[in-house]
Amino acid sequence: MPEVVYFALCDTLADWEIGYAMASIANPDHQIRPGRYTVRTVAVEREPITTMGGLRIAPDVALDEVDPATSAMLVLPGNNIWPTDAFAPFTDTARAFLDSGVPVAAICGATGGLARAGLLDDRAHTSNAPEFLNAIGYGGAHLYRDELAVVDGDLVTASGIAPVEFARAIFERLDLYPPDVLTAWYKLYGQHDPSGYYELTAHEA
Repeated sequence: MPEVVYFALCDTLADWEIGYAMASIANPDHQIRPGRYTVRTVAVEREPITTMGGLRIAPDVALDEVDPATSAMLVLPGNNIWPTDAFAPFTDTARAFLDSGVPVAAICGATGGLARAGLLDDRAHTSNAPEFLNAIGYGGAHLYRDELAVVDGDLVTASGIAPVEFARAIFERLDLYPPDVLTAWYKLYGQHDPSGYYELTAHEA
């Protein structure tokens, strides 16, 4: 059975922040073990959500149906509900994943939600800016890293302006691609170097 990478859905989800990661995990091309992972979407309930871009998406499952023991990762996109109790079910699930040794990846406002829940107090992390998290009054400011994406064990965090770096960090944590494929992928999408495309297509020969 494929290992499930869950992408969280909530109203006001920032569409642009998870596309690279979701599409690449779902596409077996170039992967070390094609078919190892499958992508599923999860929300508090099975009711459709509306993204920031106005898309209506029906989740595959509800949060109470998710078991960290049968999951590969939980991915939390940015959104506008993170400072409210409406985001608490997602941070509760993230805590359960991390306590079980299952990776969690959060970008943009979702990092604020994790900080608000105390989940960044003892892990190296990044976000949109240190001021963004400091305004929450969390206890992890000494572990903030001024980088586009940071991996600390089972936690991946990223700035909202870095969906490509976020995806690359997720791929690294999941061991999705061989190193040369990952380098070529980032050369194309992160550095906008067309030679990365030819390096990727060379792996299809």
